[in-house]
Amino acid sequence: MGMTMTQKILAAHAGLDNVVPGQLITAKVDMLLANDISGSVSVNVFDDAGFEEVFDKSKIALVMDHFTPNKDIKSAEQCVTCRTFAKRFDIDHYYDVGTMGIEHALLPEKGLVAAGEIIVGADSHTCTYGALGAFSTGVGSTDLAASMATGQTWFKVPSALKFNLTGELQEDVSGKDVILHIIGMIGVDGALYKSMEFTGPGVASLSIDDRFTICNMAIEAGGKNGIFPVDKTTKDYMEGRVDREYTIYEADLDAEYDQVYDIDLSTLKPTVAFPHLPGNSRTIDKVGDVPIQQSVIGSCTNGRLSDMRIAAEILKGQKVHPDVRCIIVPATQQIYKECIKLGYLETFIDAGCVVSTPTCGPCMGGHMGILAEGERCVSTTNRNFVGRMGHTKSEIYLASPAVAAASAIAGKIVAPERRV
Repeated sequence: MGMTMTQKILAAHAGLDNVVPGQLITAKVDMLLANDISGSVSVNVFDDAGFEEVFDKSKIALVMDHFTPNKDIKSAEQCVTCRTFAKRFDIDHYYDVGTMGIEHALLPEKGLVAAGEIIVGADSHTCTYGALGAFSTGVGSTDLAASMATGQTWFKVPSALKFNLTGELQEDVSGKDVILHIIGMIGVDGALYKSMEFTGPGVASLSIDDRFTICNMAIEAGGKNGIFPVDKTTKDYMEGRVDREYTIYEADLDAEYDQVYDIDLSTLKPTVAFPHLPGNSRTIDKVGDVPIQQSVIGSCTNGRLSDMRIAAEILKGQKVHPDVRCIIVPATQQIYKECIKLGYLETFIDAGCVVSTPTCGPCMGGHMGILAEGERCVSTTNRNFVGRMGHTKSEIYLASPAVAAASAIAGKIVAPERRV
């Protein structure tokens, strides 16, 4: 039986010629990731277990992005724990206020993840890096602590779903709409502990940022990981960023999939996920009249430069509705600088938006943008569970940057207008 991309990567890192779904393996990891919340837990577990050394200080990344700049004493103490650990072991990739970004945008930008590698992180959206043809997935803080000491971890080899993409996206339809469509189609547990493997001629038309967004939300369908084939788009992105050799894996022609889904990208429309699940999706023409009080554009899902560009094109010369608070979060310091150079920040501020330093804060109701009872937010983030951004009686509607920006102007969820 042939192997999928994911299975080939796992087999290679486990030192095996072949693996099959359900098999338990121990595999070497190429990069370990934690943030201020999960990292502090991992550090405490590391110390409690009596570990005295990390396996490789160049293969651990600690990114202070969730509650930073620190919102309270507890969050400050979490960062102190991570900061002290990083200094103790001279961790190469420690990113704090002023240098950090949202972790899943920062690591690819820095060239810390590459095709064919295994990346595990104590954050569920670590699956983002499958956009580069890597196997990346979230793990618990305890598993991460052991991996920091040993350089390996265990996996149950996942079976796979194949998404055969054809056609090209229409204007104002993006990777966010693709993944919201897919989750709406298969459900929030439709890919439970499976690899979501994207292939077909339509892949070539998707930007690398589209692919990051799609893989980022694989976990919202229950997926173990999402992964794209490595093509020219992938190689162009890694060029000048990745300073080491990497391996390209391709699925065997006789690889087995639990199910194959055919998706014509040209038929997709802007899509919105209604409360309180990412799978509760509707196309923009079926949204109805949904007034909003807040719009958030950013996060590890949609805080990249292309997302900022789309938002700026829609907001330029416009004003945010007086009933709406529009919060924009460039995902890294480099993206923030590019927004300054390109005039996006001036556009955002002139439109009545607030622009934040990189942070995960609004996404999970950590800080900034907390919702009160009865308030609604349209957000480019990845989860809209009950209470995710504040009060349990608030509502979150997930959408693309184009929809979020247009809705901020209209004061309700609307389709983006065609841009000239």
